[in-house]
Amino acid sequence: MALLDPKPDTLRPRQHGSPAADRVPDERAPGTPEALRTDLVRLLGPDKVLHTLSDLVKYASDASPYRFVPQVVVIAEHVEDIAAVLRYARDHRRAVVFRAAGTSLNGQAQGTDILVDVRRHWTGFDILDDGLKARIGPGTTLGRANVALSRYGRLMGPDPASSRACTVGGVVANNASGMTAGVTRNSYRLLSSLTLVLPSGTVVDTAAPDADERLRTAEPDLCSGLLAIKADIEADDALVARIRAKYELKNTNGYRLDAFLDGSTPVEILRGLMVGSQGTLGFIAETVFRTVSLDRLTHTALLFFPDLTAAAAAVPQFNDAGARAVEIMDGNTLRACASVDGVPADWAELPRETAALLVEFRAPDASTHEANQRAAADVLARLTLVAPVASVTNRFIDDPATIGMYWHAREAFMTAVGKARPAGSSLITEDFAVPPTRLAEACEALADLQRRHGYDAAVAGHAAHGNLHFLLALDASSPDDVQRYADFMDEFCTMVVSRFDGSLKAEHATGRNMAPFLETEWGSRATELMWRIKHTLDPQGVLAPGVVLTRDPTAHLWGLKTIPAIEPVADACIECGFCEPVCPSRDLTTTPRQRIVLRREMLRQSDGSAALNNLLESYGYDAVDTCAGDATCKTACPVGIDTGAFMKAFRHQRHSEREERNAARLARRFSLAETSVRAALGAADHISDRVLGRVTSAVRAAISPDLVPEWIPAVPSPARTPLPATERGTAVAVYYVACVNRIFAGPDGASGLSLPEAVATVSRRAGRPVWIPPDLAGSCCATIWHSKGYETGNTIMANRIVERAWAWTDKGRLPLIVDASSCTLGIGHEVIPYLTPENLRKHQALTVVDSVAWAAELLPHLEVTDPLDSVVLHPTCSMRHLKDVEQLQTVAEFMARDVDVPVYAECCGFAGDRGLLHRELTEAATAHEAAEVTTGSFDAYLSANRTCEIGMEHATGRPYQSVLLALERATRPTD
Repeated sequence: MALLDPKPDTLRPRQHGSPAADRVPDERAPGTPEALRTDLVRLLGPDKVLHTLSDLVKYASDASPYRFVPQVVVIAEHVEDIAAVLRYARDHRRAVVFRAAGTSLNGQAQGTDILVDVRRHWTGFDILDDGLKARIGPGTTLGRANVALSRYGRLMGPDPASSRACTVGGVVANNASGMTAGVTRNSYRLLSSLTLVLPSGTVVDTAAPDADERLRTAEPDLCSGLLAIKADIEADDALVARIRAKYELKNTNGYRLDAFLDGSTPVEILRGLMVGSQGTLGFIAETVFRTVSLDRLTHTALLFFPDLTAAAAAVPQFNDAGARAVEIMDGNTLRACASVDGVPADWAELPRETAALLVEFRAPDASTHEANQRAAADVLARLTLVAPVASVTNRFIDDPATIGMYWHAREAFMTAVGKARPAGSSLITEDFAVPPTRLAEACEALADLQRRHGYDAAVAGHAAHGNLHFLLALDASSPDDVQRYADFMDEFCTMVVSRFDGSLKAEHATGRNMAPFLETEWGSRATELMWRIKHTLDPQGVLAPGVVLTRDPTAHLWGLKTIPAIEPVADACIECGFCEPVCPSRDLTTTPRQRIVLRREMLRQSDGSAALNNLLESYGYDAVDTCAGDATCKTACPVGIDTGAFMKAFRHQRHSEREERNAARLARRFSLAETSVRAALGAADHISDRVLGRVTSAVRAAISPDLVPEWIPAVPSPARTPLPATERGTAVAVYYVACVNRIFAGPDGASGLSLPEAVATVSRRAGRPVWIPPDLAGSCCATIWHSKGYETGNTIMANRIVERAWAWTDKGRLPLIVDASSCTLGIGHEVIPYLTPENLRKHQALTVVDSVAWAAELLPHLEVTDPLDSVVLHPTCSMRHLKDVEQLQTVAEFMARDVDVPVYAECCGFAGDRGLLHRELTEAATAHEAAEVTTGSFDAYLSANRTCEIGMEHATGRPYQSVLLALERATRPTD
């Protein structure tokens, strides 16, 4: 351990209740058993085998109410790894579970033996036939696939609420559908072909012309077994009719038996059978999808009804009118969504019995759009609606912002309700379907069943398809609560099947919580055929035992997870995983969900247990040090949990009193620090990068990697001094040159104006002159201290910058323009909790404007004289918080013919100086974006935050700079 490394014990939980029954036992504290670890390292290499207790626990939870700790985690990199692991498991009688996004709701992504991560190295896509098809890796999120396809006017058919987080492989494996897919636009209907790895290790590309011949050669018994099952099904007319009838409704319970009716060869059967197989029959290594039209013209309404039954009764009218989506939400759901960012606060006051329909028509052209508007108006005129609170309009609209808010609220159903759940409880999400014409009756029956069992559940769903979801809160530590759940499930399943002949799982797939009830729905004949399918493809039972098929009628009651209370900032987390795709450290150490999962395991333990001590040893680096702290997770979390703030609090907790005093001393003498850093950068210009790297690495090893920055070649020369002279009397705004732009110059080798010179020049050119105050030195947005958890230093600088800004702007009369997006966020928002009452009043009078927004204001007054052919943008995480990403694109499009925003553009992880403290964080965070950028050639690489630009230059080798530098050059007069 380095001299000043934080002590792990500083993060030890301060309060402990009784040890939880489902805690990890101390005998598992060493992690993976040595023999298993040795075998897999020999088979795959050390980098692909995760074996510490921290590794195992962070993969033990997913979005479901279940929790199973694996023996080992394998990070598979290619098909050969998958095949090798499957053969090893077969030969050693072990079990394997695949995990991608971990957003499944029924425990499909969990296991107690070998767990294989198939997200990290399985991303990527190729757009085919001008967007009509797409070849997509199984680890690619559905949201990213849709971003790429939208540029061609196309989309994927499935559209679950978790689209931003769930992966394409998981969508296929569960046959997840969503709001509009129904039974015609789901994976079963739109999957053109796939590449799969069978439990034996055999690889099958269903699109290959000789696929059946190859499969017969490699797997003769499997081929004959599939054909025998097909013959048995087709010989039973009643069963054939039953299968066809079952799939007229959305149904993901059990194996897809109609694959034997729709496929004529073993490969064709396999293509259909893998859809909805939940990782129990093979691994989906690649998919080729037929896509659907984006239909950009939307006509949408959120309509409020007196109760759920009335709302459900209106659904057939909208179906008949051609609505693409009809979503239903009950009062509990609507009230819970009031906590979601952007949703009207008065929803919290809605009567409990109120319900709403979110109805959307979509069209590819104006004439169809007009027809949709007429159809919507006709139905609306026949409805009896209510407006219990002021924000309710009950109107169809075309406004994208309001429509986006409606959908954001609907998609937040699970997490918003989860936030309001009782302390210590987890969420169980049930998902069933009935004939749409009987939806109102099903709503009444469900409400009655919930009342009789003491549940006040939230209900929402895809009403157009008769598909309802509801959430139950469960305290798994209470035997009585578990028994209540068991009794409810018995009666619920009987009701759905006997009364409605419905589907027990419409789109979430069987999973662990519905496997015991599979026969209830399908009957013994069909269920035994499913056991035959499993035995034919996986005779040793290697893949995901218990996920689809089980002989244990109580299997759904095993592995239910307890939820111990943790720090309030993160306690509402339901472990949905929506945060993970945007987390900079997702491919390096841990994600926000995993940071919370690990902390909860600490609280399950007794104080001083071997397992707790082991977790604490890893948590500092895995969770705290490698968190960028940028709150990107907050933007992705439907209820706004900021795990970055959680980790910053832990950083503060680790500081000694001396460290806090030193940080405060730096804040008081920051002007001297600025000068010193510029001088050091000037000296560094005369020393080779190799020498600087060696020296800083040695000092880091001796002192602390979390205190001493590491030199990287992308670090630029010192900024020019002095700052350009400007006049206060004619200025229409005050220009605050952020400390990063007072310290760092632009990319090495770049000629022309500095950023402060460029901003002042282009503003004057547009007739909007700015004034740069002469006393900027020693001021800062306070983010340096805030990001590291130094509260005293943060408080000092936060108050200083507000006091100076108040004076500079003439008590708020002039706007304050800030030339680094993270500093805009810091001054505009993050300083607020640390201000004195007097300075809080001053802050309320300030108008803080990001330089990107300022540049967008200048555009009407500028003329492009030297346009760029192509530029690529890096929108920073702060821009996303500030909501000025569109303005960045607007500025770029003003001066460039072709503007590219990488599909994988996310937070770069540089996070002020964290990319210098942990360069591996930036390298991991930007890997996919850098791969996109470096495959092209652009005239300019643009952003608007100097440290992020340094991080992107480090990642790509390309000279990133502020968009305002490019704007100034592109609009220079030609005279």
